[in-house]
Amino acid sequence: MKTKTLVKYKKLIPFVAMLLAFQHFVLDAYAYIDPVTGSTLLTLLAGAIAAGAMTLKFYWFKIKTKFSGLSPENQTEMIDKSSSESGFVSEWAELKKINQLSQDERSIMFYAENKASMNHFRLLIRELTEKMNLQICYVTSEKNDPIFSSKNQKILPFYIGDGTARTKFFSTLKAKILVMDMPDLGRFHIKRSDEYPVHYIYLFHSMYSVHSYLRKGAVDNYDTVFCVGPHQVKEIRETERVYGLKEKKLINYGYGRLDTLLQKKINSQVAKSNSRNSIIIAPSYGDNNLLEKCGIQLIDVLLKSNFRVMLRPHLRTLRDSTELINSIQENFGKNPNFALERGVITFDSLNNSLCMISDWSGISLEYAFTFERPVISIDVPKKILNPNSSDISLEPIETSIRNKVGHIVSPNNLEEITEIISSLNKNTQNFSEQIRSIREKTVYNIGESAKIGAEYIRQLCNNSQNSKNS
Repeated sequence: MKTKTLVKYKKLIPFVAMLLAFQHFVLDAYAYIDPVTGSTLLTLLAGAIAAGAMTLKFYWFKIKTKFSGLSPENQTEMIDKSSSESGFVSEWAELKKINQLSQDERSIMFYAENKASMNHFRLLIRELTEKMNLQICYVTSEKNDPIFSSKNQKILPFYIGDGTARTKFFSTLKAKILVMDMPDLGRFHIKRSDEYPVHYIYLFHSMYSVHSYLRKGAVDNYDTVFCVGPHQVKEIRETERVYGLKEKKLINYGYGRLDTLLQKKINSQVAKSNSRNSIIIAPSYGDNNLLEKCGIQLIDVLLKSNFRVMLRPHLRTLRDSTELINSIQENFGKNPNFALERGVITFDSLNNSLCMISDWSGISLEYAFTFERPVISIDVPKKILNPNSSDISLEPIETSIRNKVGHIVSPNNLEEITEIISSLNKNTQNFSEQIRSIREKTVYNIGESAKIGAEYIRQLCNNSQNSKNS
């Protein structure tokens, strides 16, 4: 019996030997974290290493189990347990389930790179499933995605990880529509389907300008783009003109995340303005962000002026700049008016704050447009995400608007901040009216974006069905 088993697995020996040697080079594997700032080459390498290591573990364990002397039943139990713990087989099992869905069940699909995607999908999905009674398939690379706690029977959730199962999912996808908030489709490891004419829809996860906060070509391979406002429509059309690209379908959509926040604001208890003295500091990521340039000095100035300060560093800053974070904690951690937030800032904390201090982070516009309160921008150098952005002769919205929704302060003049905050606090009504006016001109369909997007998706589905039947 053992001889037959050995012959059966003989063909795996070279493969296992190779991977066994390879595993000595496996250290830490970091997944694709941020489509804007992450390194694609490192992502691909990390994914290959992780996939190889998982494959090695699975097959090596399977071979050892066969020669363990256990009964066939116990062998199967151990293999199933190992597969479940590694996640390797379960991801492929999920992919198999997806491929077994009926055409109707997988007509409309959403893909989430991480759980943050739900912030942008939530209202759109609710409109499709609860208002229009349509079935959707939700595929995620986040094991702890909030979709798995949903009781909505019209949502079929699947976890496929971020390795080879995901790659296979994209290359063999058979769906009418796939909605994503992940850029760079077809340019790196996420490809268009080779087997079916899928209609790909891109949904922005920032209100910022396309040519400044995304890489060149980031949305070129999408069929339809749901645009936040007029600035993105102009930028995409200008990009198509400059580079001689075929025109995409552009929808005047809006920004679902903003709609969600505005609804929360309506439903929440708003603190009295005279009780607010909390300042939120929310820097972007990069070598030149405000925390790296002048964070300790800024916090010190605010605390000495008797403000309460909540610092929320970027997640990558928390991971990569531990020495700086530790230094901030040592300097201010014992001050009762200081808080270092390592997770997500609660809505109540944002709602009860006086203003936000940021640099070039996309959260600044979300804050200003939701709470109608100013953002003080520390004028550190802007991170250049697209070195070809100057090809598009349009000023980015985040550059043109930042002095209209607040004030710009040099990192060399931080002592001005206390006086600026005091002045803003005295003119809250005027500032709110100004921000509302800017918001109306900048964002499409405020409070209605989900209806617009869902109706477009439904019509697209119907047209696809009609064309198939004709």
